Amino acid sequence: HASPSVRRYARELGVPLDEVKGSGPKGRITQDDVQGFVKGVLSGAQQTAAQKARAPAAAGGSALPGLLPWPQVDFAKFGPVERRDLSRIKKISGANLHRNWVVIPHVTNHDDADITELEAFRVQLNKEHEKSGVKVTMLAFLIKATVAALKKFPEFNASLDGEQLVLKQYFHIGFAADTPNGLMVPVIKDADRKGIIEISQEMSDLAKKARDGKLSPAEMSGGCFSISSLGGIGGRYFTPIINAPEVAILGVCRSTTEPRWDGKAFAPRLILPLSLSWDHRVIDGAAAARFNAYLAGILADFRRVLL
Repeated sequence: HASPSVRRYARELGVPLDEVKGSGPKGRITQDDVQGFVKGVLSGAQQTAAQKARAPAAAGGSALPGLLPWPQVDFAKFGPVERRDLSRIKKISGANLHRNWVVIPHVTNHDDADITELEAFRVQLNKEHEKSGVKVTMLAFLIKATVAALKKFPEFNASLDGEQLVLKQYFHIGFAADTPNGLMVPVIKDADRKGIIEISQEMSDLAKKARDGKLSPAEMSGGCFSISSLGGIGGRYFTPIINAPEVAILGVCRSTTEPRWDGKAFAPRLILPLSLSWDHRVIDGAAAARFNAYLAGILADFRRVLL
């Protein structure tokens, strides 16, 4: 037994309620019970059924019928090796990523956005706010542009719940934060009500919490849409895995200066690669292409975010 709010909270965290022991009246499951279950899994004190199901494969068996057993190899006979235990974060995130990739029919659309003027504006903003200590990143602009695209295409701001589609009226945007122990996804709540400077400051605070291992479950829950940025590392395009129960995720890589035809001559333009993964059960290819094109249009002329 659990209230609708607790059920929703558990779904957002990927917690199987049937595996949680309730401490409320008549065994009712509370939010504290859900949080305790997450802490137990993160600490390694307990395992989910999904983690236990993978154990036979790791031991040489097969977790799914019809699949060949996982190869058992004595790597040491080929040369020196070192063994390391997976971090707690990678253990729990690995289980979620595996489920999401297997269950969700992923499709990824790739596109490019011309951010020449937007990057110049970002640099100008950072000069103006140099003394405040707030650094505006391109990701903050991406979050605001994504909110505008979600308003234009509401099926991207949704979740599947059985045979119903839950269309959300709020805009909570998750962003992947790189930490020493693996990727975590803090969530910017009500991004539609916040400005670029406020979003930048909140992102900085949440990213620091993630690196320090101090993010609370509440700060990683409630997301409508996620953004994974590899801009500081490199690459061109990739296929980000959807963060269930969301139905889409945006991946961005490093921007590069490229020659683009302006109708009279080739001119150098700063181009940002976009990779949009989407759930084909909810979204079709035409809608995904329009979403990417609309998002690229906003990034090319950020005044469009006001429309």
